[in-house]
Amino acid sequence: MRRALVGTSGWSYPTWRPAFYPAGARTDELLGLYAGRLPAVELNATGYRLPAAEQFRRWAEQVPTGFRFAVKAPRLVLRSPAVVAERVRELGDRLGCVRLVVESARDDALLERLLSGFAGTRLALDLRDGSWDGVETLLGDDAVRVGDMDAQAGWRYVRFRDPPYDRQALEAFANRLRPLVESGVDVFGFFRHEDEPTAPKAALELLALLR
Repeated sequence: MRRALVGTSGWSYPTWRPAFYPAGARTDELLGLYAGRLPAVELNATGYRLPAAEQFRRWAEQVPTGFRFAVKAPRLVLRSPAVVAERVRELGDRLGCVRLVVESARDDALLERLLSGFAGTRLALDLRDGSWDGVETLLGDDAVRVGDMDAQAGWRYVRFRDPPYDRQALEAFANRLRPLVESGVDVFGFFRHEDEPTAPKAALELLALLR
């Protein structure tokens, strides 16, 4: 699997009807409808509370083969990474990666716990403190920093957080991402949700440009 896994931050937005979802679509149909048009989604609700294993399995059942979830880890992950890792793996082969936010200063012992707890699962590290600069040399192929386009791993994780994006901006993104995808790098990229369906529209346009 080497491809552009572009989508949005979340999917359960009734205000995206009727421009993205059909006018009469029920809430429980939205994930399946989303997955029919986009290949990945950033799952952010999990950042507030770790859902039950059954919930992860239900999400996985609603999407087709090849679809990927990028799961935001709850704060519990900083204390018990293995617990969170075990739970999110209930997504099976629909699990693309886990995004993990760290607000605190650099702590190499914490990093080692996280990398060990998620061994074999891709970790997108959202390291918010400047003291983490240079930590990239400690990461293997399963971990990257969010937004690091020069990572040594065979994948990247990008968040587009400043909408709206016009055609020129999307073409610039595509020009930067295309060489990565063509060279065999998986690229996860997610547009920030707004009340209007600008995020899925931008995601679809970016995918078209990358193709």
